[in-house]
Amino acid sequence: MYDFTYQKPSSIADAVKLLAEPEAKALAGGQTFIPVLKQRLNKPSTLVDLAGLGLAGIKAEGDKITIGAMTTHGAIAASPEIKKAIPGLSMMAGWIGDTQVRHCGTMGGSLANNDPSACYPAAVLALNATIVTDKRRIGADEYFQGMFTTALATDELITSIEFALPVEKSAYEKFRNPASRYAMVGVFVAKSAAGVRVAVTGASQNGVFRHTEMEQALSGNWSPDAIAHIKTPPGGLNSDIHGSAEYRAHLITVMAKRAVAAAS
Repeated sequence: MYDFTYQKPSSIADAVKLLAEPEAKALAGGQTFIPVLKQRLNKPSTLVDLAGLGLAGIKAEGDKITIGAMTTHGAIAASPEIKKAIPGLSMMAGWIGDTQVRHCGTMGGSLANNDPSACYPAAVLALNATIVTDKRRIGADEYFQGMFTTALATDELITSIEFALPVEKSAYEKFRNPASRYAMVGVFVAKSAAGVRVAVTGASQNGVFRHTEMEQALSGNWSPDAIAHIKTPPGGLNSDIHGSAEYRAHLITVMAKRAVAAAS
């Protein structure tokens, strides 16, 4: 690792002020950032630890569920409120990494990083969630802007994520890399009063995206058969030693069918 200054602020305002410094970086659960530091792929001047800001917790209030940005994957997977209201989100959180990762990694950290193979972006986009920061509210369609790119400003901090209720159906299926357990392809499907949304992660070079053709098909007929014939063009999809773009295109349909079946 490179030398850096470690700061642990006690308020959101202090954290935001520290993050405004050149090359300052936030530390949430650290499950992505710590390995990056060890590999010397990032050289922060200041490391701002967010653990003491009181941003963890899950609240079910009326027509929404609010998840604090520092809430761990394990807490989300185990939450009875989320299991009841959005079972697909609970299922997805329980599949992230391993036990150690799930007890350290956070939802806000994952969304701020926006790794193209991360699971949470698919859930947030499919569920049309709202990302709440210290400055504003950002809709999911606006928030994700490409690989490792979001609508966040450098001195802006995610404080919570809001999910509108009720969610009629939800499920997530992913084809996991056998070593890292990151999604080679992950598909989250959701149906609510606002309509059907299908989000795909792990497949595209540009990160998470909505599959509008599948959304239209499922709006008329919620069944795996409704999307069985849909083929995703391989152009723009990832191709590496783990799978070609054509293979990932095939997996999108397979995972989407499984997710729809699970949600049914």
